[in-house]
Amino acid sequence: MNRSTELEMMDLPGQPRELLLDDLRNLRSLNRYLGCYRNVLRALTGALRGQSKREFTLLDVGTGNADIPATIVSWARRRKLSARLSCLERDAVTVGAAADQTRAHPEIKIVRGDALRPPFRRASFDFVLASQLLHHFPDEQIVDLLRTWAALARRAVIISDLVRHPLAYHGIRLLTKVFTHNIMTRTDAPLSVRRALTIEEWRAVLREADIGRFTVERALPFRMRALIWLEN
Repeated sequence: MNRSTELEMMDLPGQPRELLLDDLRNLRSLNRYLGCYRNVLRALTGALRGQSKREFTLLDVGTGNADIPATIVSWARRRKLSARLSCLERDAVTVGAAADQTRAHPEIKIVRGDALRPPFRRASFDFVLASQLLHHFPDEQIVDLLRTWAALARRAVIISDLVRHPLAYHGIRLLTKVFTHNIMTRTDAPLSVRRALTIEEWRAVLREADIGRFTVERALPFRMRALIWLEN
């Protein structure tokens, strides 16, 4: 299965508001039940290992409806960690959804802005996280984004994303047909798999970005997580 360059519906401007909001609700369910939360928390646990401080700051790039930051804050509270998160999202409707979803989480700040030109100073955060985001971009832009985000982080960049595989494609295509009537979810979920990289392709772009030593691990189902330690 070759990597697709077709744009997802979510990436196209002018989508109907209710269609997008319903798609975001579906994505929250898919993130919860297909291991996205678990994958991010395992990567974050690795990033925090050996740290004596009981606090950290994190930027979540392309936060969507901020369900992952909310999960991180709840996880941090249970462990008596002080977490302050900024969540970057460019779409106005999605920013509104993220704000609604995080009203009970004062640790979270929603910021409207572009992942390519994030409105933050150098070394503003301990960690930068990109979950389910980088597969939306071609390889050369992935490299540029990683370098841009590395300048914002003091310690590490965390990546959680999909792995391209025919079984993943056919599986999510079938699941979304049963799970929802939303045409955006039905279109974008399988297309996301086709746009994703293989494990070796992920390693190749991380080597090309050359922002620090990294580990790439497989995760179920057909996911990966990468932890890139910065050499600032």
